Amino acid sequence: MTRKKPEELRSHRWFGVDDLRSFGHRSRAAQMGFGREDYRGKPVIAIINTWSEINPCHFHFRERAEAVKRGVLQAGGFPVEMPAISLSEPFQKPTTMMYRNLLAMETEELLRSYPCDGAVLLGGCDKTTPALLMGATSMNIPTVFVPAGPMLKGNWRNTPLGSGSDTWKYWAELRAGRIDEKAWQEIEEGIARSPGHCMTMGTASTLTSVAEVLGFTLPGAASIPATDSMHPRMAAESGRRIVEMVWEDLKPSDFLTAGSFDNAVTTAMAVGGSTNVIIHVIAMAGRAGVPLDLARFDAISRTTPMIANLRPSGAYLMEDFYLAGGLRALLKQLGDRLDLGCRTINGRTLGENIADAEIFDADVIRTPETALSREGGLAVLSGTLAPDGAVIKPTAADPKLMMHRGPAMVFDDYNDMAARIDDPDLPVTADSVLVLRNSGPLGGPGMPEWGMLPIPRKLLQQGVRDMVRISDARMSGTSYGTCILHVAPESFVGGPLALVRTGDMIALDVPNRRIDLEVDAEELERRRAEWKQPPQKFGRGYGVLLSRHITQADKGCDFDFLAGTAPTPEPEIH
Repeated sequence: MTRKKPEELRSHRWFGVDDLRSFGHRSRAAQMGFGREDYRGKPVIAIINTWSEINPCHFHFRERAEAVKRGVLQAGGFPVEMPAISLSEPFQKPTTMMYRNLLAMETEELLRSYPCDGAVLLGGCDKTTPALLMGATSMNIPTVFVPAGPMLKGNWRNTPLGSGSDTWKYWAELRAGRIDEKAWQEIEEGIARSPGHCMTMGTASTLTSVAEVLGFTLPGAASIPATDSMHPRMAAESGRRIVEMVWEDLKPSDFLTAGSFDNAVTTAMAVGGSTNVIIHVIAMAGRAGVPLDLARFDAISRTTPMIANLRPSGAYLMEDFYLAGGLRALLKQLGDRLDLGCRTINGRTLGENIADAEIFDADVIRTPETALSREGGLAVLSGTLAPDGAVIKPTAADPKLMMHRGPAMVFDDYNDMAARIDDPDLPVTADSVLVLRNSGPLGGPGMPEWGMLPIPRKLLQQGVRDMVRISDARMSGTSYGTCILHVAPESFVGGPLALVRTGDMIALDVPNRRIDLEVDAEELERRRAEWKQPPQKFGRGYGVLLSRHITQADKGCDFDFLAGTAPTPEPEIH
């Protein structure tokens, strides 16, 4: 394998030449206590750290950054830690999704504007993983991703709790009067017991699994719990590996292919992953120049068994998954459903990385013959209500509702829904279809996780625990229920969702992938003529950028000017 020479390093332009600017760079490095021997002829490795004191998923990243540095130094590199915006799922409003593209831009521009030869990305919380990978893919220098890892299992009265999933479950029980405030407080104090991202197969675990199967992590990295001693060892090994990747010049463009993205989709279906994975993987593929659309997700789902028995679609949590063999063991069960010849960051193929994997608990990681579902965890719908598509997670929904016809109960926005959902006079039954609009990429704004609409209190008290719910929002990957999401085009831009009225009949047919509004075309045209575009949400700042450039859900919600592989020139150094 051809290896770079020191003078071919990108950072050489900053540090290695004999001119005024390099004098300035070296003298300022000396100002920070670094001598020429620290960086001369060595790869400069940017450690992009999304640590923050308001991001519990990444609260351990200060220590992990030190482990990465240790590995970089061991391998003869020069580590430079750089902070980036921390997208904290629990705290950032209106939604971290609004800022995914901002972090992607920041990552790309940090790596371009500074003397970086390679990058180690520290992420894991839902939108952080795709954002970091989108930015690094566009920059296209050697990159390793270090996933945050799932937190420990939650616990309440010796009952395992899963983040998100059990929040929604017990919130419904509290509203129904089945548990009291004391129990609810105990659940609050026991559901999150350590740093790390959600330990269900929510968006975070789905996306870190995608990162691994795309080739961005060391084998097995995505499954390691955040507090396991293997986690800092993995971080240090990642630091050692990135230095070698720089000398080898192994870049994302060398391993991101149509086959690797098909592998990512297949994996998401097999693990019963988050509906959000569709938006993010489409955006990631767009950065790599790989065509990927909703139809491809549905086609792969129809032939991929769901073999991970993980909440919210199954019974177990990520710590169980890790001990059962982790992602490598699951991938091995998929066999020829994967393109095993795809390259990864350790220089080997995906097939080579999983060749010796074993399952240690056959109930947690199933085989295709013992799968929880013969099809994948997600399905793509279309029809008169969603001409450009919508998504649902059938494996986390009531099977009886997979074919359903009922009258719409329309809420114009989240505040309207919150104000009326528990009204005892709300005209709903278990057959009603709850509809929430103005919650998409522009209408939310940022497409918040509002799609798991609560069951009206009066129905909860009657024992109802699921009903059909439709919106142009997303929902948490930890959620469950018969929720049709990502309806495109969104209502804010005049999609059919904007024209639905309470009492309209809506028909759901998941086996045939249909979601239809049963209103005749003439009436819909009359309503469209009366419809008025809502005013834009923002008059200044980042919100204006989002309003002008974000794409719809079926296109990945990237900014239109960030997609694709058009080259950006290296900065001149003057």
